[in-house]
Amino acid sequence: MGGRDVDVVVIGAGQAGLSVGYFLHRAGFTPETGFVLLDGDDGPGGAWRHRWRTLRLDGVHGIHDLPGLALGPADPTRRAADVVAEYFGAYEREFGLPVHRPIRVDAVHDRPDGRLDVVATRVDAVHDQRDGRFGARVGAGSEAATVTWTARALVNATGTWTRPFWPHYPGQELFRGRQLHTADYRDPADFAGRHVVVVGGGTSAVQLLGEISEVARTTWVTRRPPVFRQGEFTREEHGRAAVALVDQAVRAGRPPGSVVGVTGLVDTPRVRELRERGVLRRLPMFDRITPDGVAWADGSVVRADVILWCTGFRAALDHLAPLRLRAPGGGIVMDGTRVVADPRIQLVGYGPSASTIGANRAGRAAVREVRRLLRPVAVG
Repeated sequence: MGGRDVDVVVIGAGQAGLSVGYFLHRAGFTPETGFVLLDGDDGPGGAWRHRWRTLRLDGVHGIHDLPGLALGPADPTRRAADVVAEYFGAYEREFGLPVHRPIRVDAVHDRPDGRLDVVATRVDAVHDQRDGRFGARVGAGSEAATVTWTARALVNATGTWTRPFWPHYPGQELFRGRQLHTADYRDPADFAGRHVVVVGGGTSAVQLLGEISEVARTTWVTRRPPVFRQGEFTREEHGRAAVALVDQAVRAGRPPGSVVGVTGLVDTPRVRELRERGVLRRLPMFDRITPDGVAWADGSVVRADVILWCTGFRAALDHLAPLRLRAPGGGIVMDGTRVVADPRIQLVGYGPSASTIGANRAGRAAVREVRRLLRPVAVG
């Protein structure tokens, strides 16, 4: 089993992970011996590289600049996945960040000497010719594939994209059509001529509902009536308030809600156009799934070929389970980015920093906590 000792292991190289890497470098931690970033993808871009093909740069809320290097002007008609992957790749090169990929972290274990063993698997990218996606398989030879980094501190920045949430409804396993999650969505053309039930009241649900409605019949269902907020989203006014509410939850040890869920939906020109076309006629959540569609307790039914679950994601933290960090409330008690139960562990991209609003600020805060814990010789 290969491996090495480092001061800090950062798990994840999306926006939050790169922000941490930048501030670790500035704080005097040496790449490779002082810190490493372990990323499960086969290239830069984090979760952005997996977004659907039709999501253009002008269709996202905004991409927040990483510290030290601005994104700069970009063609708004380009795919968001391509733009962000290029930007993150340039960022890694600019600051010489030691990103190891594709590395899948399997578990983090406590050691008797007070350090942490980060057990990971080297994986090979596998291209799926059917839909253009990349999967992963274990590299050749079990000994070569498994590697352990031993660290004095850990910063987890794995986000949520790899843990799509699928709610369960009676009859779900009997549905004869196709069921997929936002994470599986690629192109509205896949549903041409079909009837698609879109489940969920978030931004992604509205975006995909709009796309699909141009080529297929759609039905929109949500648990609660969606709230559309008038006016522009401002980071100072709305963003900080949303982050504060999510922060309250994680300080109390409750599972974090979504920052976007707190801010609500923005009533954009695109939303108004969908409303005028009748696309945003929302139905309450169905009670069960039938082989041919969905049904409500009052006897109403809708026949469907596809159910698209835009039901969000959960924090990807299974690899931390051996450390037993969760509180009785189901969440992890946090003080800023620091895990209260184990000060060696920092979580960024979790709770209040699970968005572009807070990721950079959380990166700086996490490194401040790491420096306080390890007290390295700092430069710069």
